[in-house]
Amino acid sequence: MSTTPANWHPDPVGRHQLRYWDGANWTEHVSDNGVAGVDPMQPKGLDRVESALTFGKDVDPNKIAQQVAGTGYRGAGVAGAAFQGGGGLFSEPILVVNQKAKLIELNNQYTVFNSQGQQIGSVNEVGQSKAKKAMRLLSNLDQYMTHKLLISDANGAPVLQLTRPAKVFKSTVIVSDPNGAEIGKIVQDNVFGKIHFTLEAGGQTLGSINAENWRAWNFRIDDHTGQEVARITKTFEGIAKAVFTTADNYVVQMHTQLPQPFLSLVVAAACSVDTALKQDDK
Repeated sequence: MSTTPANWHPDPVGRHQLRYWDGANWTEHVSDNGVAGVDPMQPKGLDRVESALTFGKDVDPNKIAQQVAGTGYRGAGVAGAAFQGGGGLFSEPILVVNQKAKLIELNNQYTVFNSQGQQIGSVNEVGQSKAKKAMRLLSNLDQYMTHKLLISDANGAPVLQLTRPAKVFKSTVIVSDPNGAEIGKIVQDNVFGKIHFTLEAGGQTLGSINAENWRAWNFRIDDHTGQEVARITKTFEGIAKAVFTTADNYVVQMHTQLPQPFLSLVVAAACSVDTALKQDDK
């Protein structure tokens, strides 16, 4: 059962500013600029076209296992979990974050699995207008746009919000709770060389994300002492999807159980790293 109480939250399908979560499910009740309305969650317009051009709708546990334990470019080479998982986004030692493979991408969407291939969360871009979606379809100006992502648990309940304001060179990702209260920030520190992010909360540095190569495919996550506590590894799904779709897939490995709010920043990092850096190349 969800622990997120009933309230208005950013619309997970992105057509409205807010949609009402009743404590168990998303409803058809929506709101824009304070004006209430009704709109079922089925895809419409450009969203329907995008949905029709989305691949990999079925989950293959064997694919997840290959991503986790495989070696080389297809897997993260994780031999085993560092601790017993609890079945949720904030309690699993290994997260597999797979971006939905699309021929066209108007909404950034990801599915989060545990190492056994069970879905434990999802990520959806929210707050985009029809004009913004059309601009994304016709141009390559993602970095000059603000991106907002809603992270939900296995029940669909919102657990985190990510906001990456429009940027020119360096990114800042603001991590907030479901009601919009800021938890912390992921701040890009450099433009050239191996990309480095600082994880901040309450004016304090909690840790960092460090790219291990100039192409920013794999990342080491350190705590404030410089000790590695987690790792993000990009996995490669095949030449066809790499060439013809926008999909990026990552395995997140926790080496130890992390305290809050550091844990929320690390969970958010797998999605925000992709949004902060890789989306500009699409």
